[in-house]
Amino acid sequence: MKLIKTELDGVFILETKVFGDHRGWFTESWSRRTMEEAGLDYDFVQDNHSLSTQRGTLRGIHFQLEPYSQAKLMRCIKGAVLDVAVDLRKGSSDYMRWFAVELNEENKRQLLIPRGFGHAFLTLTENVEFLYKTDRYYNVGHDRSIAWNDPEINIQWPISDPILSEKDMKASFLKDSDVNYRYETK
Repeated sequence: MKLIKTELDGVFILETKVFGDHRGWFTESWSRRTMEEAGLDYDFVQDNHSLSTQRGTLRGIHFQLEPYSQAKLMRCIKGAVLDVAVDLRKGSSDYMRWFAVELNEENKRQLLIPRGFGHAFLTLTENVEFLYKTDRYYNVGHDRSIAWNDPEINIQWPISDPILSEKDMKASFLKDSDVNYRYETK
């Protein structure tokens, strides 16, 4: 497994080794040992799996307030998505900066984001299946959304009229949200 640092502190792209032959392929999608060797310590406790049937479906920008913030490891097992991480940690040199990468069933890439980030993805194909691990359990009372088109964050989405859930249609801008993340030096 190869870990690729991105321009955002703590956000990594993971590329797995894929072994294939006439039967198909095999890849190790997660290894605690590999992560620990890279100085990353995550104890994932929950796996989530979503299906988005329509191209142009946008989910996010989602996060959970402290003390229930979540680190996430995302991958797309069918179809393709544009996966986005947004730094929401006040005091961070990356505050309000975002990073995007295409995850798809062919490249088998994954995106690892630490606590303190918002997460969103846009489906680039129909019938997308998306999996992600979290290091804390879902907490409905601390679940939040920021508007996908927040002008201060200014994500460059390749779409102007995405398919949104009711929750995401009602999401506030960051300036009006109650996000409570603070950057902590290591």
